[in-house]
Amino acid sequence: MKLSSCSIIIINLFLVLNFSVLCLSQDFDFFYFVQQWPGSYCDSKQHCCYPKTGKPAADFGIHGLWPNYNDGGYPSNCDPDTRFDKSEISDLIRTMEKEWPTLSCPSNDEIKFWTHEWLKHGTCSESELDQRQYFEAAIALKRKANLLNALTNAGIKPNDEFYKLEDIRDAIKEAIGYTPGIECNVDSFGHSQLYQVYLCVDTSGSGFIECPLLPRARCGSNIQFPKF
Repeated sequence: MKLSSCSIIIINLFLVLNFSVLCLSQDFDFFYFVQQWPGSYCDSKQHCCYPKTGKPAADFGIHGLWPNYNDGGYPSNCDPDTRFDKSEISDLIRTMEKEWPTLSCPSNDEIKFWTHEWLKHGTCSESELDQRQYFEAAIALKRKANLLNALTNAGIKPNDEFYKLEDIRDAIKEAIGYTPGIECNVDSFGHSQLYQVYLCVDTSGSGFIECPLLPRARCGSNIQFPKF
């Protein structure tokens, strides 16, 4: 049976549209769930700006939930047609202000921070999570991984003291069950500080897994856990 030229055009259009959707919803292998210690952030930047809600609690805050590939690469800005819709998460705002604050200067606009995280990283997980589900997943993961409790229960406290990197890693693994990636910054005195903690998450965004690949630590063997 011969197809008419009109039928061929319609089929080609269908294939192009479906290919476009697949391109926007890129596959990925796992998420990095990244939390940062605010005291180290402020030290590394020399200063920080508190959000309108005031100084955040002395606790790890969410930096992001980032799709990644097993080879170390990662997708970004996957859907140029998607926009951040504040109304989608209106009932989550208060929780996000607590769990996902921004300390960046000169902008202390949390909406701007969350918009950046959704457009750069979240859109690359749209095959699994829509905007609301993306932010809900990150909040739920933070509650599962209470890093400050894990460390303080092991006697590792934010008191400007220095602790063995190995002990920090072991304390988190003991509490959560999986090996974390530890990222350090260097303050103005040249001290290596506990800055960010990476945990790996399955593609559904719901469960921790052993990391296929850990980020480079760039830490000393003894690192400072600064006050905030």
